[in-house]
Amino acid sequence: MFKIINLNWYFQPSCSSTMDKIIDLHNDIMVFLIFIFIFISWLLVRIIYLFRSKNKNTIRFRFQHNSKLEQIWTVIPAIILLLIATPSFSLLYSLDETRLFSPKITLHVIGNQWYWTYNYPEIISKIESNSNWESLQFDSYMLTEDLLSKGGFRLLEVDNMVYLPVQTNIRILVTSRDVLHSWAIPSLGIKIDACPGRINQISLYIKRSGTFYGQCSELCGVQHSFMPIAIKAIHTFE
Repeated sequence: MFKIINLNWYFQPSCSSTMDKIIDLHNDIMVFLIFIFIFISWLLVRIIYLFRSKNKNTIRFRFQHNSKLEQIWTVIPAIILLLIATPSFSLLYSLDETRLFSPKITLHVIGNQWYWTYNYPEIISKIESNSNWESLQFDSYMLTEDLLSKGGFRLLEVDNMVYLPVQTNIRILVTSRDVLHSWAIPSLGIKIDACPGRINQISLYIKRSGTFYGQCSELCGVQHSFMPIAIKAIHTFE
């Protein structure tokens, strides 16, 4: 009578070292959350049962002006927050640090209403004298349904994919020409704001080849949901 729907409530399969760290942090924090949920649920059930109106035999514990109890419910949450915050800040600062990774290649991402522009600054600077350098700077638009090939993903496929090498330290520079955008690829653990007049950067290390999809994650206008991101990770990159 009822059909069981198998929903994926977890993260997308990790394809980068960044996403590995994010999933590890999530799992560590979930341990604390599970124990807190169990304790609070047990405490709530006990209070409802012992202090119900029909139960006249329960000795009311003195909560008001109880210094020891106040110290306990202040110190224990502070310790839990410290245990959660320490790895969180460590991961946050490691993601922002690019100097230690010695990036081999740089990808420049520019957000527009409503498409993305990409280029490879280091490669372009080496072949600037060549008339074909413009092929390394291109716009990426979403493919409409009538242009989708069989098996293509609706609202995710683009006319020009970004090609990046696997197992290589990559630096991503993100900015915008008009309004706020957000360049996000869940399976790679990347979500970085594209701000007009400012360049943000993040490091990336892709573990395996494949095609990875994302979307703009900042409300940037009426066609916000129609500027997807598609990255093709390959072994050879020239």
